[in-house]
Amino acid sequence: MDRYIARSNIDHYLTRLNGSDLAPDSRSTITKMLIAEEDKLSHDLEQIEFAESRAAAGRKRVDQIRNLRGRFAFGTPERQEADRLLVNVENLQTLLEDFCHRLHARIKSSGL
Repeated sequence: MDRYIARSNIDHYLTRLNGSDLAPDSRSTITKMLIAEEDKLSHDLEQIEFAESRAAAGRKRVDQIRNLRGRFAFGTPERQEADRLLVNVENLQTLLEDFCHRLHARIKSSGL
């Protein structure tokens, strides 16, 4: 049951963090909560598929935002907003990739 709750919380936090309407302090708080939930799962090697699927979805999201940003002219408010969103999504992707790396390192160190 705890794994289910942690996974649900991770998905909820990812949804919130992928939005562009979060204040910086809220983004920071939710990011900390995301990391805490990932840490709960990082001790369970069965979670690798979950982590990899979220990281793959995150990579697609980064590509989508990059493509969207490229449609706006430099210096426009839309481009500036897209730049901010891209930075947020790239930072979130770094967290997701780190989560995968931690799980892979545990697998490697356990000899599985």
